[in-house]
Parts: sequence; structure tokens; C-alpha cells
Amino acid sequence: MTVRPSCAPLFLIVVILVFTLPVWADQPAITSLSETPFGTTPDGQDVMLFTLTNAHGLRAKVITYGAILVSLDVPDRHGRLADVVLGFDDLDSYVRRNPLFGAVVGRYANRIAGARFTLDGVEHRITANAGKNHIHGGGDKRFDRVVWKGSSYRDGTEIGVRLTHFSPDGEEGFPGNLQCTVTYALTDKNELKIAYSATTDKPTVVNLTNHSYFNLAGAGSGDILGHELMIAAPWYTPAGEGLIPTGEIRSVQGTPLDFTEPRRIGERIDELTETRGYDHNYVLKSSYGSSVLAARVREPLSGRVMEVYTTEPGVQLYTANGMNNVKGKQGKVYSSHHSFCLETQHFPDSPNKPHFPSTVLRPAQEYRSATVFRFTVE
Repeated sequence: MTVRPSCAPLFLIVVILVFTLPVWADQPAITSLSETPFGTTPDGQDVMLFTLTNAHGLRAKVITYGAILVSLDVPDRHGRLADVVLGFDDLDSYVRRNPLFGAVVGRYANRIAGARFTLDGVEHRITANAGKNHIHGGGDKRFDRVVWKGSSYRDGTEIGVRLTHFSPDGEEGFPGNLQCTVTYALTDKNELKIAYSATTDKPTVVNLTNHSYFNLAGAGSGDILGHELMIAAPWYTPAGEGLIPTGEIRSVQGTPLDFTEPRRIGERIDELTETRGYDHNYVLKSSYGSSVLAARVREPLSGRVMEVYTTEPGVQLYTANGMNNVKGKQGKVYSSHHSFCLETQHFPDSPNKPHFPSTVLRPAQEYRSATVFRFTVE
């Protein structure tokens, strides 16, 4: 997260997914947007499903529970669609056993050491939900476990859904009343945009991301070890106990973390015995607020290619190391290394590492961030 002191009080993250569909290029421009019930939470809250379809048939589905992207249908080199994100078919599974499939994560994505931080001389104790540490927003009120208010919209060639959520002062231990908005939108350029914004009335820390698990061969099709990955990051943040960063920023050169040139995800994954795979924060070259290429992933059999652009300083590569036979959509089983996440973010434990890019948001500041996932075929 990059805070600019000269800006107005707004917190904004944008995620864009661009899909090139050469097979459908000549189809007429027809878009659709629908809203249907998806179920009711155990405490009686209705959850809605928004389905967005662009002019080329690209389809994204989003629910108001957790602001979750539940499916994303993307074509291969022959124009055949496959859902490339992991998820469930029913609300009950998202409520009771979701490992953050497709979710908006907040208030703070990734880890904070000791579940505490000091801001302006005041120590704040937040929910410890990873041993003694904090991860991904805490407990029952973290952003992936609440029902957001949703409404659909059309704006020129763009269709979308806007979701809002209010997190009161002290929730999960975080200071400040935080008003959040997340917008998912499809354009006729085959873009899926996810925009986040937030304002606060007290100094606080914020670090939001989307936690979609990708498999470019199709969710539930097997492992992703043959996917070819490039990460445009010459450094990473080494971590110690509990995957808390040590504070050092180290070169990836000569390590299994070196994806500066494309190679298979599975090429050196077995060397990572401590984490059983990738779960590392990469330090990107500074973008100074403009979007830069962070990563490129290619699935050879389908020809699908995903490029990730972001203004965030870091990206977490996670290869679902602890996933153990989770039954997902259409009864398909997801296991370890059957998917990967590229979570654009500020660094883990930034509130306790003053030399890391700041995640502090103040009432008189504006935060802007953008991430772009661009899909093409080869």
C-alpha cells in the first residue's frame, strides 16, 4: 500500500483482468448483467450472486458474502471456456470451510507479528488467528466472512457490481471507522476490473488484496507444476518463524525463488521443504504509483497466459501448500499445488517494519493502488 500525504481521504485499489479472445473477435457486442439469490447465512442475511458477461462471452460471478469472485470463465487457444478460479457451488461451503477462495482480504492481508502494532505511540492488539500472529484480517469479522451490500451498474461499455462494507472502530482490534467499497466490472475489452476504496476517521493500517486461487488449465484439472512463471522481482523478504519477515530484503538470484526468467513452477518446488512450496513475498521494482509488470504465467496445454500488472510494492506467490482434498465446484477435488495465488500487496508485517513501505492510512490521506491481470492465448 502506498500512502501519499498530499492526497484526500480515500483508499483505492484497482484490479484489472484483460482477456484476448481472437476466436470471438467478430461477435456482436452483447453484454448481460443479472442478480440472483445465492442463499442465506446462518444468521439470516441474504446473499446475492451477480453474473457479469461481456460482449465476447467472458463471464465473472461475484457474491456479496466476502465480496468473493466465485467463478471466472476464460477461453483457451481454441476458444473453449474453462473456469480458472477455485471455489464452491454453494454458500454453506463458503461460510463453513472456505480457505479464502476468491475473497477480498482485509483489513490487513498477510501477517502481522505478535498480533500487535504501535501507531503514533499507541499499541494496538489485534486478533491472533495464526498462533500468536495475525493473518488476513483476523476472526469472524474479517472481510471475507461478512455480507457486503451490493448493487449493479452500467457505465458506457462497462458493466459491474459495487459492494460496500463498514468496519467499525475497534473491530478485530484495528483503530478507526473504515468505510470500504469494492467494485467488480467487465468491459468490452475483456477486462475484469476490481477496485477497492476505503476511508478512515482515525489513523489505522490497511492492506487489501484479492485471494483468488488460479489454475489456468481449469479449476480442478490437477496440479499447476507445469505452469510456466515469470516474476519481475529481483528481491524477496526472507521470513522466519510463523512466516514473519525478518526485515531483510534479499536477492532471489541462485535460489528456488528466482523466477526472473520463465520456468516451470514445479522445477525447484521440492527444495522448499520448510514451507512445502511457495509462500513468499516478492519485492517488485518500484512503480511510484504507475502500473508495472509483476508476473506472467503460461499454461502450455491450453495456451492461456496471465500477466499481472500492479502499483503495489509486493506480490505473494502461494501454491496452496496446505490444501488437502477440498471438494469444490462440480465435485472436483482441490489438493496441494493444484492452484496458485498471486496476491498483490504491501509486505507482511509492514506495521512493525518502519523501513518497509508504509500501510498507514490517515483521515487526511489518499491511498491508490492498481493491479491488472491480463489474459491472452498463445
